[in-house]
Amino acid sequence: MAAAIRPFSDEQLRALINLRPRYENLIEAQRDLGCVPYNLVRKTVGGREYLYEVIDRANNGKSLGPMTPEREAQLESYRSAKAALQDRIKAATEGVEEIVRLARPLRLPTFPAPAGKILRELDRRGLLDGTLLVVGTNCIPVYSIEAAGAISDAPAETEDFDLAWAAQEEAEDAALWNALKAVDPTFTVNAEREFQARNRHSYEIELLVAPSRLATMSPREKPRPIPLPEQEWLLLGRPVDQVVPCRDGEAVRVVAPDPRWFALHKLWLGHQAKRNPLKRRKDVQQGNAVLSAVSEAMPQYPLDAAFLAAIPGELLPYWQGWRDTRRD
Repeated sequence: MAAAIRPFSDEQLRALINLRPRYENLIEAQRDLGCVPYNLVRKTVGGREYLYEVIDRANNGKSLGPMTPEREAQLESYRSAKAALQDRIKAATEGVEEIVRLARPLRLPTFPAPAGKILRELDRRGLLDGTLLVVGTNCIPVYSIEAAGAISDAPAETEDFDLAWAAQEEAEDAALWNALKAVDPTFTVNAEREFQARNRHSYEIELLVAPSRLATMSPREKPRPIPLPEQEWLLLGRPVDQVVPCRDGEAVRVVAPDPRWFALHKLWLGHQAKRNPLKRRKDVQQGNAVLSAVSEAMPQYPLDAAFLAAIPGELLPYWQGWRDTRRD
């Protein structure tokens, strides 16, 4: 039986280990910058100087009052703090890019650029900490890093991008939609498939949700997913959380479902008659490949008696089918 994992070399491991703290430093600095005003400026009105807070690129804003010694000090403090954060972001960005440049020559797992840009915005907004999961084929490079090796026989990703709503507490705003519009204002909801958004380049994002999490979505949230019972499986276990080199020269943090449940869900999908026949074969390949990778290289996700006892009857045939192939 061929090995499911090709272990990373020392050079590959070193690059991936160093990438995460550099990425986290960058995101932390970007979050800090997001907490300060967009801009503070002097503005002369009627012959008097005022301190204005600018809130967007269109120079919309509000007056903070006439300039006084206190407001002069506020302006100088703001400029110093903002300049320091911008310098920190520049240095952190260079640190991330230094490692990501090694991704191709070292043959590291990589993440697609359009999805990476969206995920970085979600991370800056704190939406990868319990609100959203990456699901679908884009999880494969994340599982490779979790397994410390390339996963054999797992087909590459398609051009669409799937997210699952996972929040346990009710959201107050259209968190995902606001993030999408910040990344690309051309995103619109597909009128024929309201669970899908796409931009002017026809790049598609689908939002999925388990019935148990539908009530936590804001009524203003977009896209509007159809609750699917099988999405409950992807909420089980412990998510994988890894930083992955991105093909746009940056890096991205990805939070994906527990690989054991991802694999069983994929095997189930691959046997559904309603599923696109062009995707069913890929589903089965990915499910078998990830489950084998878990067995060989992810002891942190044990395939033990406790896990077996948790498998619902609907998924047991796929577990048994995989186990039988491993015994051949």
